[in-house]
Amino acid sequence: MSRLTRSVLQQYWGYPSFRPLQEDIVDAVVEGRDTLALLPTGGGKSICFQVPAMAMEGICVVVTPLIALMKDQVAHLLAKRIPAAAIYSGMHPDQVELTYNQAVFGRLKFLYVSPERLMTDQFVEAIKRMKVNLLAVDESHCISQWGYDFRPPYLKIAEIRPYIPKTPVLALTATATAKVVDDIQIRLGFKQKNVFQSSFERKNVTYNVYHEPDKFGVLYRKLQALKEGSAIVYVRNRKKTQVIAEWLQSVGISATFYHAGLDSKTRDERQDLWMRGKVKVMAATNAFGMGIDKPDVRLVIHMDLPDSIEAYFQEAGRAGRDLKPAEAFLLVAQTDIQQLQDNLRQSFPEMDRIKHIYNALGNYLKVPVGAGRGECYPFDMNAFAKNYGFSVMEVFSTLKLLEKEGLLCLSESFNEPSKVWIKASREDLYRFQVAFPQFDTFIKYMLRNMPGVLSDFVKFSEETAAQQTGLTVEQVTAQLKKMEAYNFLSYDPRKDKPQLQLMTELLDTRYFALSKENYLDRKNDAIERVKAVIDFVNNDQECRSIQLLRYFNEKSDKACGRCDVCLNHTEHTLNANDFEQIRCRLMTLLRDHPLSFSKAVEACAGDEEEVAEAIRWMIDNGMLEIDGDVLSVK
Repeated sequence: MSRLTRSVLQQYWGYPSFRPLQEDIVDAVVEGRDTLALLPTGGGKSICFQVPAMAMEGICVVVTPLIALMKDQVAHLLAKRIPAAAIYSGMHPDQVELTYNQAVFGRLKFLYVSPERLMTDQFVEAIKRMKVNLLAVDESHCISQWGYDFRPPYLKIAEIRPYIPKTPVLALTATATAKVVDDIQIRLGFKQKNVFQSSFERKNVTYNVYHEPDKFGVLYRKLQALKEGSAIVYVRNRKKTQVIAEWLQSVGISATFYHAGLDSKTRDERQDLWMRGKVKVMAATNAFGMGIDKPDVRLVIHMDLPDSIEAYFQEAGRAGRDLKPAEAFLLVAQTDIQQLQDNLRQSFPEMDRIKHIYNALGNYLKVPVGAGRGECYPFDMNAFAKNYGFSVMEVFSTLKLLEKEGLLCLSESFNEPSKVWIKASREDLYRFQVAFPQFDTFIKYMLRNMPGVLSDFVKFSEETAAQQTGLTVEQVTAQLKKMEAYNFLSYDPRKDKPQLQLMTELLDTRYFALSKENYLDRKNDAIERVKAVIDFVNNDQECRSIQLLRYFNEKSDKACGRCDVCLNHTEHTLNANDFEQIRCRLMTLLRDHPLSFSKAVEACAGDEEEVAEAIRWMIDNGMLEIDGDVLSVK
């Protein structure tokens, strides 16, 4: 089977061989073993389920919470002529049913679903009839109550396994502590423990913490020194992304900004500019980055403290995916720790306030108590908060708590174009045109310009249709709605706002309470995570890489030799800036061609004693190695 999977890898992805651990994971899956794969950000997790699924008969069901990511992966698979589809909140019911039918009748190789879908009777009935060869669970740390992003719908995954008893599960995540690793396997019902874990160590990424009141000064200097590649600047506040981007532009550095409050088209355009290298710096909230596979990110700078080490490690890990040297800087001002603790308190509003917001939500959505189960609504968080006099922070925190309780689900904003499907048979089509001649011109336009519209949902532009038919956009929309009322077609209008889905009927808050697990326990977990962040930034005695590895239960006593702590504790007499310049020059010189000690000193074109001292220190700290008189990168 290894020969077959390598053939599939070459045929569809163009790679002659797997990365380290990938082939072991793929072999385990093909052999039918439940498997947990811990691979770092950019470690090629999708290959681990896509390749074996293509090598086996049947369909792979992929559970992932990120709509943007599942849409992106479906688009990539379709581009390779691999049939794939996704089902998520906000889709037209007819489109959902059509996609399930395609999966049941073997017309798809991959079906991506959000975890909330697992709770529906429609999904259960469909999966009973599918030939599922693999159940892939992305972001699998979400199933663990000890994970930093626990999501109750993930717990339903174990409940669907009896319907596909012979199907293996592949759980994937980039970050998990030992406690979370065990919990994932238990909650997914692994038949036996089976974990493949690469080291969390990123030898090419240097982690630095700067206690610096002048953050903008550091930001400017670091970006000015960046001669090639791109950078990400992370902040917590949406407004701050714009402030930073505009300031960088004012000092001659190309930059743009990104956050979840922007419309989908704008976000896609800015991401594309950055991905293509047309913009050097992306100033963003943590809404940016999931699924981004840009190899040449040389610099990641955090202007604010993250909520957890896991979040920081993932975000900083977007640097250096091409395995070339990259740096991460966490900038800390005197008030930042207090701000982080204040944010923690705001993340867990008092119960009376939570009830007040929940009641207001029912009024805003016009849903009475006892109704709304399974319904989706476009939701503008800022408008809701302003309408009822809440702060956006307390609304967001309340919705996240309600989501963890399994009462609702809030998807990220995404750009979904309008779609149309003519459900009528060809005989009914003719009869309808005769009975309703006022629609004849428009029907002919759809049949002529929208191939496939009789068998599936097809993307549709109201503006283009208006130009081609001589109607106004309002008339086009009105005609579509009238034909839908006659059950002639299904019309799914465009969406560009987050979708809020009620997972249960709206509850009466007189009998309402959040469980201890989802409120008090989560609060205590958050307190521990914040403490870990504070300990990390205040520990200036231990190599940053060693600290991060220890958090993920990986032992290491080998200092990186490059982070702020290591450079401050070197025994050489050079100042940090001079040493860093020599180090960078030596690493560049020796990466491709080993040199003799004397040639390396000469090539650095600096003070010979200083260069020699730097070389000796780098050898002692495992950065360089010497064989006889020949120096090379270790």
